[in-house]
Amino acid sequence: MSDSNPTLAQRFRGYFPVVIDIETAGFNAQTDAILEIAAITLKMNHSGELVIDSVFHEHVEPFEGANIEKAAIDFNGIDPFCALRGALPEDEVFKSLCKHIRKEQKEADCQRSVIVAHNATFDQSFVNAALARENIKRSPFHPFVSFDTTSLAALTVGQTVLIKACEAAGIEFKPSEAHSALYDTQKTAELFCYMVNRYQLLGGWPLTKEPE
Repeated sequence: MSDSNPTLAQRFRGYFPVVIDIETAGFNAQTDAILEIAAITLKMNHSGELVIDSVFHEHVEPFEGANIEKAAIDFNGIDPFCALRGALPEDEVFKSLCKHIRKEQKEADCQRSVIVAHNATFDQSFVNAALARENIKRSPFHPFVSFDTTSLAALTVGQTVLIKACEAAGIEFKPSEAHSALYDTQKTAELFCYMVNRYQLLGGWPLTKEPE
């Protein structure tokens, strides 16, 4: 990347974007279990394009006393108590996630991480609830700022549903693999990169350019 191209730290005013998807046992972040989480970090390549970098993925044991809605697990197909999932305790998963993101954030010279997600309020509420429940003080994530790919997709490709937005962007999406945290995070990351890079290609970024 040439010196005239913005760095990742410059692109989002010091925020480090982390694409996240969470599979849960319900819609209430305070009472319902987190069952799976994936997080993908991004970087800028030598052409100044946003691309996928690292991947974090874990299955999560329901926290003690967690509510599990049958409709939710019927929908996502996850058996919360299946030993073959290799699930880890929630506190262990989120401590590991925070450590991983802090390292990547520091290497990118960013000050704070921001959650990027499709319908971001949902995923952010579950992350915040887990961090509070497990008394994790050193969170890299901003507590309320998020980048919602639903809104961005409505603006850029005229779609709000993830599979429809991916199709409009020319991104392959297999419905049979949907509702896996890892797959949905991968596709959300691809969509976010497409939208950011497309905006740059159309001349929307950087806001001011050096004279040629």
